[in-house]
This record gives sequence, C-alpha cells and structure tokens, in this order.
Amino acid sequence: MPITPDTKNWTWVLERPCPDCGFDPAEVAFRDVPGLVRQNAAAWPAELARPDARTRPDDATWSPLEYGAHVRDVFRVFDTRLRLMLAEDAPTFANWDQDATALADDYAAQQPAVVADELVAAAAVVADAFQAVADEQLGRTGLRSDGSAFTVDSLARYFVHDPVHHLHDVRRRPAGRRPAGRRPAGRRPAGRRRTTD
Repeated sequence: MPITPDTKNWTWVLERPCPDCGFDPAEVAFRDVPGLVRQNAAAWPAELARPDARTRPDDATWSPLEYGAHVRDVFRVFDTRLRLMLAEDAPTFANWDQDATALADDYAAQQPAVVADELVAAAAVVADAFQAVADEQLGRTGLRSDGSAFTVDSLARYFVHDPVHHLHDVRRRPAGRRPAGRRPAGRRPAGRRRTTD
C-alpha cells in the first residue's frame, strides 16, 4: 500500500533541535559532518541485516530496508548538490520527489545486503566531498526547487539531519509500532519527502 507523502518543509531543523531525534544544529559544526556521515553509515548494515528489515511496522511507515534505500539516495543526491554549489554560482537544484523515487525504484523489493553496501559506499563519497571543502567555499550558495536558500555550511547541517533522523526511526520502534509524535515514516521517500527535496 502506498504511503502518504510528508509535505513538511524540514528546513526548520537549521533553527532548532529536532524534538524527535534530538539533532541540534547549534551543536554541529561544518567540520563535524564527514565524521557524522561515516558514523551513521557504519550503523546501517546491522539494521539492514535484521530479520524484519523488509517489514513495515504499519501501513503508514517504511521498513528499515526502505529507509536504508532512502538514506543511500540522500547521500547520492547531496553529493551531487554539493558539487553543483562548488562548481556554479547559486545553482538551483532539480526537484527530487522522494516518494516517486521510492515507488519507481521499488525500495521494498531491493536486497538489504546490496542496499547496505551501496549506502556505505555513497556515504564515503559524500563524506569525502564535504571534507574536501575549503573554508573559503563555505559561503557558496544554492537554491532548492522551492526557493529555500542554502550555503555550503547550512546545506551540510540540513543534509546530515536526514540520515541521523532515519537511523533513529528504525532503531526506536519495535515492529508494529510507529514513532510517537511523528508523521508515519514510511511515507517519506514514500515517507518524508520535504526533509531533503
């Protein structure tokens, strides 16, 4: 059953802590981001090896596998966006409909072990890309398709919240339970579209 897309604009995570996962942008420096990405990626293979990795806890929430496939794609998309910002002046990012991607790429049918390998590889690429950014490039800008403006510095913190949040999503709820106080998680890619679009 398709999951209802999340249409929230998640740019607020740059202004205040996330009440759900605890991510606090004020405590994350740009130079912390590569390490956070690598640490996050290292945790996903175990989550994707779970016996219930393919199981949605309810009809409105993604499975760990679907979340993992989304996080892999987040790493890839933000690597592309970062490189675009460094190569062009104030580029506008192509819209990424995460829910459409989840359906078109059939996240639920992908192989957990393959997704784990791809996620770790994509994380290494984007972590290296952020690590290579020079101090004088941190103020370079880019625009999301909805007009939201980012600098390289703010993009890094906005981006890293997504994998942090989704790892929290898959770890905190037993099968059959949805995280309290949060929109059904299965929707973003089929479940959380506005976080990273």
